[in-house]
Amino acid sequence: MTRPVPAATATLRVLRFLSGQPVPLPASRIAAEIGLPRSSAYHLLAAMAEEDFVVHYPDDRTWGLGIGAWEVGLAFAQQEPLARLARVPLARLVDALGQSAHLAVLHGSDVLYVLEERARGRPSLVTDVGVRLPAHLTASGRAILATLARPQVRALYPDASAFVSRSGVGPRTPTQLRDLLGTTRRRGHATEDGEVTPGFRSVAVALTGPSVRAAVAVTWESAADVSDGAVVTAVRATADTLDRRLHAR
Repeated sequence: MTRPVPAATATLRVLRFLSGQPVPLPASRIAAEIGLPRSSAYHLLAAMAEEDFVVHYPDDRTWGLGIGAWEVGLAFAQQEPLARLARVPLARLVDALGQSAHLAVLHGSDVLYVLEERARGRPSLVTDVGVRLPAHLTASGRAILATLARPQVRALYPDASAFVSRSGVGPRTPTQLRDLLGTTRRRGHATEDGEVTPGFRSVAVALTGPSVRAAVAVTWESAADVSDGAVVTAVRATADTLDRRLHAR
């Protein structure tokens, strides 16, 4: 029989608990939920923070998932489950719209593209599998960032130095990004136009599963005669399909 390792078990319980929470929480709440003495929870959280698996927000006295935990989730997302579940729905989305579509996951302050379905006769895009782009410039990244708690976004974009630009447009400060994400939350989808590649625009909808930070997006030439409303409806339906498939696993 395998002997239990108390510290390892407690660490995994913390990660599992925090992954299901919409906002960072105080250490006392975390300790109560996983059945640890409060002092032990503080020591454990401090050790996890050293490895970037959790982040401490001193202003709020709370703890949330860190980039290390996102990277572990990304490793899962890059493997077969998510890509396999998404391949057919994404292909159907491309067939319905005649435009290229892709699936991206959040990786720190970037998005990583894990699946692309290119429409026949459409130009090549920069969103090929394995490509990373700044999340705040892409529709996929904005859709995912809009699902995060504000302290998490603030940790990724603490000041103006965290922002880069590809085409001279896009948010340049935390305030501009906060306003943009607020708009994204209200309408339920994200857009970008020429901020990744001049002459191309995108629409994206995030998945809702708490442990998968991912979004479905469609990209097309800005000058093309394409209805944004039709694209939003189709992309949202595809995201809903993936959510159902993921929750059924």
